Amino acid sequence: MNYQLAVWIAAIFLLQPQDWPEFRGPTGQGHSTERGLPLTWSESSNVLWKTAIPGKGWSSPAIKGDRIWLTTATEEGKSLRAICIDRDSGAIVHNIEIFRLKNTGPLNAKNNHASPTPVLDGDRIYLHFGALGTACVADSGEIVWKTRLDYDNGQHGPGGSPIIYEGLLIVSCDGLDVQFVAALDKTTGKTRWKKYRQGYQAYTTPLLIRLPEGDQIVSPGAFRAIAYEPRTGKEIWHVKYGEGFSNVPRPVYGHGLVFICTGFPEPALLAVRPGGRGDVTKTQVAWSLRRGVARTPSPLLIGDELYVLNDNGVVTCVDAKTGEERWVARVGGNHSASPIYADGRIYFLSEEGESVVIAPGKQFQILARNRLDGETLASMSVSGGSIFVRSQTHLYRLGNR
Repeated sequence: MNYQLAVWIAAIFLLQPQDWPEFRGPTGQGHSTERGLPLTWSESSNVLWKTAIPGKGWSSPAIKGDRIWLTTATEEGKSLRAICIDRDSGAIVHNIEIFRLKNTGPLNAKNNHASPTPVLDGDRIYLHFGALGTACVADSGEIVWKTRLDYDNGQHGPGGSPIIYEGLLIVSCDGLDVQFVAALDKTTGKTRWKKYRQGYQAYTTPLLIRLPEGDQIVSPGAFRAIAYEPRTGKEIWHVKYGEGFSNVPRPVYGHGLVFICTGFPEPALLAVRPGGRGDVTKTQVAWSLRRGVARTPSPLLIGDELYVLNDNGVVTCVDAKTGEERWVARVGGNHSASPIYADGRIYFLSEEGESVVIAPGKQFQILARNRLDGETLASMSVSGGSIFVRSQTHLYRLGNR
């Protein structure tokens, strides 16, 4: 292969839009390699399209190629649906009823029945509505399989999103009555393994980490987080954190540490070395953060800095290796969405529709403040040189015009 051909192939590869196939993107940690993203926007600027979404849902947009998938609940939650949108035009391609319910169960005031984000793999879309049902849909819109995992969502409704590992769909099911992590055959929906654990309700999304000694699935639950061998469900290690429960943030991983938020009522963040076995509470916790920790937004790791946005709009930046505080600043608003890192910037999105864009680094620097109409509790997604924001009523594609 000559030099000019190699350069041409590399350029074509770099121009390909990066997919955002699951909650928090291709790495599950809120990072995108996309460039040329907008810094500023409003209802009248840098909105490439705006599409009304029927029903209610706080699932983030999952994107593969020119298709965007999200979930919604209509008829007061009795019809659980998958929505497919064309990325280029914003047109709704599919609106598919997956489950029809007689009884939907209670909800937290902020939640709805379509909060877990789909995960995309090949031409399949995997949908999870907590205890209300789990399903696989083909890109054509055909329902491939449906199942229900037997647990009680509790008083808050569905929360955590599923992930894919090889031939498995893995989901944390920490209900009010029973708690377990399950792996379903992604082809058939049949349970391949199911591991019960003692605790209480939680709403987290597992994170896959890859170590020299083997892959691990880290799943925080009430009172402790557990790392599992993903093919078998065998427990590798666990770390305890007292009375922490109703966990929501997804862990992040880097510098040989897993960063885990411990949940309600008083959240802390633990930096855990994942190389241990059994109970590692006394041996593998490198450092902890006790102030300013989120109950809902996930942390964000960029280089040597870890950014923790709490629900009240306060950001704490610490040295990821040591926990040493770099700075603390208030961006304002109330926050449920997890922050993202793209195009060299950090994007925060408040529940009130305001986004604050900052520069990463050891000093706090705001680059822009932007606002859209309506509530925004879903996390942003990035693909094709654009940012996708879901409000209470619409999906926006934001891009430079």
